[in-house]
Amino acid sequence: MVRRAIERHVGTVTSATAVAGGQNNHLAAVVHGGVSGPVFVKAVRGISRPMRFLRNEITAGVLADGIAPAVVFSEEVDADDRWLIVGFEYLPGRPADLTPGSVDLAVVGRTLDRIGALPAPGIRGLHERWTVPDWWSRVRDAAPAVAAGWDVERMDRWAALAPAAVEGDRLVHTDLHADQFIIGTDGTVHVIDWSFPGAAGPWVDMAFMVIRLVDAGHSPAAAEAWAAERPSWTSNGDALTAFAAFVAGLWTYRAVTDGADGPWVQAARDYAAWRVGVAVG
Repeated sequence: MVRRAIERHVGTVTSATAVAGGQNNHLAAVVHGGVSGPVFVKAVRGISRPMRFLRNEITAGVLADGIAPAVVFSEEVDADDRWLIVGFEYLPGRPADLTPGSVDLAVVGRTLDRIGALPAPGIRGLHERWTVPDWWSRVRDAAPAVAAGWDVERMDRWAALAPAAVEGDRLVHTDLHADQFIIGTDGTVHVIDWSFPGAAGPWVDMAFMVIRLVDAGHSPAAAEAWAAERPSWTSNGDALTAFAAFVAGLWTYRAVTDGADGPWVQAARDYAAWRVGVAVG
C-alpha cells in the first residue's frame, strides 16, 4: 500500500535504502528508481504525535524554502490505520563539524542567521509551549542526586523567566545539532528534521547551538563569543540566563525520567551553571 502510494508520485521503485535514526517514523528510506531520481521518504501510521511531527516538516519545507528539504509529494492513505507518506528532495552530503577551529562554524552561523530572519506564520510560539516553570524542582524530586549542588530555587526563578524571554515571531528549529546540517559537496547547506518548529526570538536557535558547541568542546565563553559575531544574536544577558536555566532543567528532567540522556544534557547544565554562576559540587 505504501509502495503503491509512493509510485503514484515518483514512478516505479527499483530499490530502497533504509535510513537509520528515524525513531519518529514507521518508514524512513531513500527510494531509488523513480522518474525524479532518489527521493527521501518518511511515513507514519496512525493519528499520533509522530504524524503531527511529520506535518511540521511539510510546513517547514514551505516556510524555510531553500533551507529545509523541499517536499516532492505528500499523501494520506486511509487503510486500517491512516498513513501519512511524504517524499522530500534527497540531499546527499555530510553533517557539520562543530569542534573548535572547524571551518563549518562560519557556515552554521550564516545558516542560523538565515533561519532567524524568517517569519513563522501559523506556528505556535515557543513561549506558549514552555509553560512549566519548575523543572529544577521536578529534577530534585525525581533524582535528588542529580540536583545536588544546585540552588534549585534560584534555577527555577531564572527558568520561570524563559517564556517571556524567548517570545518572538521568527521561525526556530529548536532541535539543531551537527547531524541536522547537510553540507553538500558544492557547499550548499540544508537543515533537516523540522519536527519541533516554533515561533520565537531570532536568537533562540543560536542559543540552542551554543549548548551544542559546548558539547563539541568549546567553553561556554567561547561558544557565546562565536554566537556574538552573528547579527541574530542577543545582548540581553538575562534572556540568555533564563533560556539556559530552562533548557538545562527540561533536558535534565527528561534524562532522569524518560532516559532521553546524552552528552548534550551535561553540556546544557554546564552552560546554565556558567550563565547563572552556580558552583556545581
